[in-house]
Amino acid sequence: MSAEIKSNYARLSGINMHYLTAGSGKPLVLLHGVPQSSHEWRHVIPFLADKYAIIAPDLRGLGDTSRPADGYDKKTIAEDVWELLSEHLKIDRFNLVGHDWGGPVAFALAAQHREAVSKLAILDVTIPGDGADMSQGGRRWHHPFFRTPDLPEAMFGGREHIYLEWLFDNYGSRANVLSQEDKNEYFRTYLKPGGLRTLLAYYRGFPTDVKDNELFLERDGKLEMPVLALGGDSGFGRGMETMESMQRVASDVRGGLIPGSGHWVAEEAPEFIANELRKFFG
Repeated sequence: MSAEIKSNYARLSGINMHYLTAGSGKPLVLLHGVPQSSHEWRHVIPFLADKYAIIAPDLRGLGDTSRPADGYDKKTIAEDVWELLSEHLKIDRFNLVGHDWGGPVAFALAAQHREAVSKLAILDVTIPGDGADMSQGGRRWHHPFFRTPDLPEAMFGGREHIYLEWLFDNYGSRANVLSQEDKNEYFRTYLKPGGLRTLLAYYRGFPTDVKDNELFLERDGKLEMPVLALGGDSGFGRGMETMESMQRVASDVRGGLIPGSGHWVAEEAPEFIANELRKFFG
């Protein structure tokens, strides 16, 4: 399958945001993870573009979006996406998908604009503040390491490709899940000036994310829109943790496992992901 994917830019109040568009139909927003970009959806979009109007932004500080000095808590990043949709694209209701750090951004967007999100899908991530251990007891060692002040910069500054390649090669269900060409595309954006700083900022925003999410739930209760929660069943996939996490923050949750997939779910199992999204979003 193929689809024409267009590259676009929107000048928002705080950033210049790059985003991809494809297809036509009901709006469907795809939020990527870290250390990725909207490029991660390249194999999923062709399976969806015949039915949905796809919007896949590069999140604040990532991909080809600009890299401001601050604002990397997921509440603020969610408001970037909301401004793109509501002000720039004039979309007031949409379906929403988030993978990896795009999941907490999607949760923050849905929690702040509940009337706008028809349905929500979360892929291979847990939600900060729901009680889950995002680092899995240290198995995902990079979570606490990336939050350590100064040390990651000292170790990896100018050598970012070393740990990026290690993550890509080890967090899938098997080696070489990503081609060298695709890894090079991610390297292209993360090796730009400020790339290491903004990557680390997503992890260092975690304490603020916990407080914000606890406030969302205390103030407005669990999410009420239907939620699909899927986790990879192999390698560094989160398995059933994703659905268990969402059941603590949302009332109407279904989901399960992504067969034969580690953490890079949109690239390891694109057709499965697309089929599950089509069934869920209708």
